[in-house]
Amino acid sequence: MKLQIRILLYSILFFLYLTSTHFFLSLGEILKTDPYITMGCGFAILNIIYAFLGLKWKPLLNVICSIAIASLALFLAVQFANLHLLSNYDPYLVKTAIFTNALLSIIFWEIVYQVKNRKSK
Repeated sequence: MKLQIRILLYSILFFLYLTSTHFFLSLGEILKTDPYITMGCGFAILNIIYAFLGLKWKPLLNVICSIAIASLALFLAVQFANLHLLSNYDPYLVKTAIFTNALLSIIFWEIVYQVKNRKSK
C-alpha cells in the first residue's frame, strides 16, 4: 500500500477515534457498563473495520491485531493520562487520553503494517 493511501487511512482513523469517543461514552452510560470496556470494544470494532477495509489481510489476523491494538492503546493512553504531564492544559485529562489513544493506535497499526510487510518479502 502506498504511503499516501496509508496517511489518508490513518487520518480518517484518527478523526473517527476523536469523534466516536463521545458516542462510546454515551453508549456506556446507557448500557451502565464500565466506560473502559465500552470504549475498548468500540475502538476494537473501529479497528476491525479498518483492518478489513484498509489492510485486507487474513480475517483471523485482522481480528487479533485489531483487538490487541485497541486494548494496548487504551491501556497506555490511560497510563499516560495518569502521569498528569498536561494537567495545566487539560485539567480532567480526558482530552489527553483521547488524543493519546488515537495516536498510539495509529503508531501501532503502522508497526504491525511494517512487520507484516517485511515478513512477506
